[in-house]
Amino acid sequence: MGKKLFCEISPLTYKISVLKNILIRKMSDVFSGTKFAKTRSSERLPVVIYSHNSLIRRVLGNVDMTLQENKAVNLSIAAPKVNGIVINPGETFSFWHLVGKVKKSLGYKEGLTISGSETKAGIGGGMCQFTNLIHWMILHSPLEITEHHHHDGFDLFPDFGRQIPFGTGTSICYNYLDYRFRNTTDKPFQIVVYVTETHLCGELRSIEPLDVKFHIEAKNEYFSRENGIVYRNGEVYRRCVDKANGNQVFCHLIRKNHASVLYDTSGLEILKEE
Repeated sequence: MGKKLFCEISPLTYKISVLKNILIRKMSDVFSGTKFAKTRSSERLPVVIYSHNSLIRRVLGNVDMTLQENKAVNLSIAAPKVNGIVINPGETFSFWHLVGKVKKSLGYKEGLTISGSETKAGIGGGMCQFTNLIHWMILHSPLEITEHHHHDGFDLFPDFGRQIPFGTGTSICYNYLDYRFRNTTDKPFQIVVYVTETHLCGELRSIEPLDVKFHIEAKNEYFSRENGIVYRNGEVYRRCVDKANGNQVFCHLIRKNHASVLYDTSGLEILKEE
């Protein structure tokens, strides 16, 4: 067994490490010269570039549904802090700069959180679903993603009404694991986001339509068994197509998945054995 990291010694050293990372990120932002988006408008920009709705209460293995109910509360608190934000040319969107720290004193409840290969209950749980929604919309735009973290290496839950390819999610933790993108275009963009009884709803808007359209596609998906462990495999591509003539502008591999499956695999079709 290798030597433990400082953060692994005890709960106290873990807390110290977290506080250190938060301070480093705050200092980095102060001196980086980054211009963060902070202008919020109640008036919506006229053109919807992309929209997506995400089901809030999902069946995730044997996860306590109380955590899903609490997630609905957490999202309803956080959504207004992002709703209407305008990202002008040259500005950077930062999730944590807008939402701030999620605390019990602000009304946040214990929701589902993911740490490594484990699911836990934590104050403010559900924020990953928020950044998942934003990330999915940004993938369908020319905006440049500058910070994006994954729940790497693990397939935690069996599919339940999956709408987007596996591996296109996000991992965040206040404030040193953020979700950020930069507006490198010459036009403003706006995020509209709100919560209904059942869904987290989002729109990415701008002042005029795009000349291109983006498609996110999963290919070569299969389950394999390697040394007794089942893995989920696949590739995720991002295609850009010219609207005027239908020609492909580019097709990039944005994600290659090889994630160990952590739920019951008895019902899966294993296509490859090693």
